[in-house]
Order: sequence, then structure tokens, then C-alpha cells
Amino acid sequence: MRPGEELIARLRLEPHPEGGWYRRTWVAPTDSEAPGARPAGSAIYYLLLEGEVSAAHRIDATELWHFYAGDPLELTCEQREGSPMRTVLGPDFAAGQVPQFVVEAGVWQSARPLGRFSLVGATVTPAFRFDGFEMRRPDPDPPQAR
Repeated sequence: MRPGEELIARLRLEPHPEGGWYRRTWVAPTDSEAPGARPAGSAIYYLLLEGEVSAAHRIDATELWHFYAGDPLELTCEQREGSPMRTVLGPDFAAGQVPQFVVEAGVWQSARPLGRFSLVGATVTPAFRFDGFEMRRPDPDPPQAR
């Protein structure tokens, strides 16, 4: 068994469409009785094993990433002007790693573990909904090698 794989069973994680493994752990109560009312927030566990990546995606809500265990996680966010910004979530503060990072709504993001596995969490406000989730489509005409 690869490092981190035991956490998939222990935490009852399931495959995530963007890659990796997850389980929703919390959803705030809905304050409104209106049909389709969105809860104020939600949270998940999210695990990436070595070689797995979180495909480029964006959501329609603010997402707060939290580092829990394993190796550091590199989170890449595409700034509004298109330039990438990389942040490393992890426990080594002296090396510039951070335990939390906020990704604003609508920002393209992707992640990868910098080792054997990374266990993180994400809190989303308002609550995450798959209808507000978009994965980046591959470029249909990639540049030709010269």
C-alpha cells in the first residue's frame, strides 16, 4: 500500500471529478426555506497521492484551503491577468509554507502533492455546489512542435 492510501479507507474518501479523493464533512444549515437556497458554507477532506493532480478548475465561491498531514501541497492559482501564482501549503513556515490559503471565487486553480501524499481540507462559502464547479477544457488546438 502506498503512503496515504490507508487514509482513503479510514476517512471514507471517494474519487473526486478533478482528481484525488474527497469527502464532504460539513454543510451549514440553510437559513432560508426558499427552494434551492444555498447553505452559508461547506467543508471537505481532500487527498492527493503522489502522481495525482487536481485538474485546473474554478468554483463560484470563495475557498479556504487548510493543510492537515503528509507532504506539502503546491497550489497554483491563475491571476486575473493570466500569470500563475504558486503557494505551498505545509508545516515548514521557515521555508515559506503556509497552513491556510484563500482562493477567491472564479479563480482557476490546480494542486499537486510535493511528495508521497498531501491531506488538506477546503472550506467553501457559500457552500460548494457542483453546478458552480467548472473544469478547464483542454486546448483543442495546442501549439505545434517546431
